[in-house]
Amino acid sequence: MVAIVNYGVGNLTSILNMFRRIGVDACITGDKETIQNAGKILLPGIGHFDSCMERFNASGLRQVVESRAFDGSTPVLGICVGAQMMTRKSEEGSEKGLGWIAGDTVRFRHAQDSSFKVPHMGWSDIRVCEGSVLMDDLPEEPRFYFAHSFHFQLDEPAIATTRCEYGYDFVSSFRLNNIHGVQFHPEKSHRYGMRLLSNFGAL
Repeated sequence: MVAIVNYGVGNLTSILNMFRRIGVDACITGDKETIQNAGKILLPGIGHFDSCMERFNASGLRQVVESRAFDGSTPVLGICVGAQMMTRKSEEGSEKGLGWIAGDTVRFRHAQDSSFKVPHMGWSDIRVCEGSVLMDDLPEEPRFYFAHSFHFQLDEPAIATTRCEYGYDFVSSFRLNNIHGVQFHPEKSHRYGMRLLSNFGAL
C-alpha cells in the first residue's frame, strides 16, 4: 500500500484518484502507525516552501516518515514542493529543508526580457537519464505537467533521473537509493503520469 502523507498540503485527492485508476492500493493518511506499516510513502506538496515545511514539522509525522526514508528499502516519492522539501533549503524561504538530498532548491534565473516566464506552467518534454526506474516503459522524452518557479540544484548531478529544458537545462527529477523526487505533477500528466505512478506502485 502507498501511504499518501496528509500534513495539510498537496493535491491529495487527485493523487489518490490516479492510484485508484491504475489499480494501486493507496490511502491518504496522517496516522503514524499506517505510515510505519505502509509499503511505500508519497510526500505531496504544493504552494510555498516555508508553509509546507512548517506544516510538515508541526504535523508530528516527520520522524516516522524520515525513519522509513532512511531504512534504505521503503520507496519514498516526493512530488513538486514535496520533492523540494527533500533538499537542504529553498531560495523561496528561510525554513530549513529535510536535507535528505545534497542540494538546494533555487529560483529560475531568466533575464527580465526573456520569453520564458516564471512560473513555468504547462506541458514540457523531459529527457530520461540512466537509473530512472520510475520512467520504465515510457518514451525517451515523455511529457509531464509542470507548475513551479523553483527547481533542484544538486551537488551530485549523477542522481538526476530526468532533465528538462526551460530557457536552460534543469533537473526535473532525482533518485537517491530508495528516495525519489519529481518536480512535475504525475497526477496531472495523464498516461505518462499513470505509468510513472504505476512504476512507483510496483517497486
